[in-house]
Amino acid sequence: MAVKISPLHCLDVSGPIPAHLARSNIEETLRTAILDGRLPCGTAIRQEALATLFGVSRMPVREALRQLEAQGLLHVVQYKGAVVAPLIADDSLQTYELRLLLEAQAIRLSVPLLTEEDLEAADGHIEALEVETDFGKIGLLNRQFHQALYCKAPNKKLLALVEAGLIEEERFLRFNLEHMNLGKLAQDDHRALLRHARARNVEMCIAELEQHLQRGVNAITQYLKSQKPKQP
Repeated sequence: MAVKISPLHCLDVSGPIPAHLARSNIEETLRTAILDGRLPCGTAIRQEALATLFGVSRMPVREALRQLEAQGLLHVVQYKGAVVAPLIADDSLQTYELRLLLEAQAIRLSVPLLTEEDLEAADGHIEALEVETDFGKIGLLNRQFHQALYCKAPNKKLLALVEAGLIEEERFLRFNLEHMNLGKLAQDDHRALLRHARARNVEMCIAELEQHLQRGVNAITQYLKSQKPKQP
């Protein structure tokens, strides 16, 4: 009789975790595994199995799963518990519309306050993206580039919402780059965003951001069309 392998066997867990770091450690470990595809869509994530694996109580596990649900990476399904969310949800296009509103406001608040150090950090992420080939690391660098431009916005709740949107995008960004060859276009957009930020041209930054996010909308639309069953 074949032994059923737990879907959590792919997680890298080393040694006991200090109690105060348990929630963040579990959240980051699961997020990384979801984003890089080790935990594919539809995988059920059992609280008790996670608690045993990490050697913790269920409380930090529940908190980590709530955070991942808020980031759109997990869904809670009746009788199954937490399940890895689909690559593209029914409301993904609405998510991009919301991202434009939130990130445009972050640009308005942040760009006038950016320091040369912030701009150099953004430029460094672009340079790192030029040579990185690991799609998981590319997603992180993309998020860090955008956050470098938004970091001076004083509204912390706004920045938390922006970060959640960027994290939600990472899985589909990987799909875009791997299957649709959008890497160069994204880099061109990043360089234009940084150029306008250096010039403190907020409105041009927002216009460039809109074009940048529209590429994501187009890719999602194309993906959803490809998933529709063909008419006989």
